[in-house]
Amino acid sequence: MQQIIIIVVLVIVLFVTITALISRYKRCPSDKILVIYGKTGGTSAKCVHGGGAFIWPVIQDYAFLDLKPISIEANLTNALSRQNIRVDVPCRFTIAISTETDSMNTAAER
Repeated sequence: MQQIIIIVVLVIVLFVTITALISRYKRCPSDKILVIYGKTGGTSAKCVHGGGAFIWPVIQDYAFLDLKPISIEANLTNALSRQNIRVDVPCRFTIAISTETDSMNTAAER
């Protein structure tokens, strides 16, 4: 009887351990960057795009950066042209984060 209880307890502990480990594996969708921070092996953050990574409990945590472009409107009003004429210049900028390693790391730090 005691052997069955010990086996059942071991199976439950093994199941809980495997479930906890599987839940710490995070996948990154293609329109986001997975930023892992904490103890990452020398860098301030580790960035993953289009893949997945294991997040160590207590030591590391994670967040997502969005890759969708952002449109910023910066209208210039009453600007002085070379001919000394006042003009209004409508401006719209579209910015986004690149998936190059250096750009992702810079965006994660900022």
